[in-house]
Amino acid sequence: MKRFTFLTVFVAACLLLHAQQKRVFWLGADISGTTELEARGKQLRNAQGEPRENTALMRELGLNAVRLRVWVDPVEHGNFCNKEDVVRMALRAKDWGMALMIDFHYSDWWADPGQQHIPAAWRDMSYGQMRQALADHTREVLMAVREAGVDVKWVQVGNETTNGFLWPVGRAQEHMQQYAGLTDAGYAAVKQVFPQAQVIVHLDGACDPQRYDFIFDGLRRYKARYDMIGLSVYPYWDIKGKLTQTWQETVEKATANINRLWQKYHKPLMIVETGAEAAKPDEGKQIMAAVIDAARTRTNGHCEGVFYWAPELEGHYPLGAFAQGRPTAIMEAFTEASR
Repeated sequence: MKRFTFLTVFVAACLLLHAQQKRVFWLGADISGTTELEARGKQLRNAQGEPRENTALMRELGLNAVRLRVWVDPVEHGNFCNKEDVVRMALRAKDWGMALMIDFHYSDWWADPGQQHIPAAWRDMSYGQMRQALADHTREVLMAVREAGVDVKWVQVGNETTNGFLWPVGRAQEHMQQYAGLTDAGYAAVKQVFPQAQVIVHLDGACDPQRYDFIFDGLRRYKARYDMIGLSVYPYWDIKGKLTQTWQETVEKATANINRLWQKYHKPLMIVETGAEAAKPDEGKQIMAAVIDAARTRTNGHCEGVFYWAPELEGHYPLGAFAQGRPTAIMEAFTEASR
């Protein structure tokens, strides 16, 4: 009997070790601005100066996943990141064998902790009507992606919803129950189209535990469903916002928060946005290497990946990872991590 018990335990341990060894760690990038760059005539190149389409270039750099944002009706912004644009980019991700994350902003343009504008077509809706519109929009976009023959692995219901979304209806500080209800409507819509997709709730400021407790305690209170916690890890913005004093402090506090969140909510996690200062590529590579290493080796497997936000973006945004249309040393951290 003892021999059988030992053998059973040994086999189980071997299987667990094999599963851990086979677990994929996701290295991704949000490249939603690709088609707009192309429309402006911007040509991206690899480090050797050879022309590349952006999705292909990300694959060449070692990434295995792509994140794409969705705006409801961005007609005033060139119709980039609308349903048709997302399908176009999703097909490219499929062609290069990359897993896909869809990020619903539930706005006609940018949504983040400082702005969560209701789409123009939804402005006069009641809360109940808005829940239905959100669900319909979510299903419509995901069905278009599915009908194009593309699978979706993750779906964000909202972008950096630290203060909720669809203000004022879903502003979490005043209307947590409505924010939770809107989130749950998005969850249900996702599962109707892609039952296996993981639904993500995404907040900024991963170094700050309080903002995560506020939102996820609220979602728990009102029984809103989600599968994964998404985090933004930006040392640059944390230092500017006086949340931390050094990039090392951001990484340490974000890692500690990831482990704490797992213990409290028992949900897997993903760093769905990160970035470093493009003007300091060597330091940026060091920062990204530290972020990736911490996520992969210091969270007991509970953090499943790291996504860089808009690496190809140059000029007005300080945290891209390209210079003169080519990847800087920052992206080498991802390439080296992929080996």
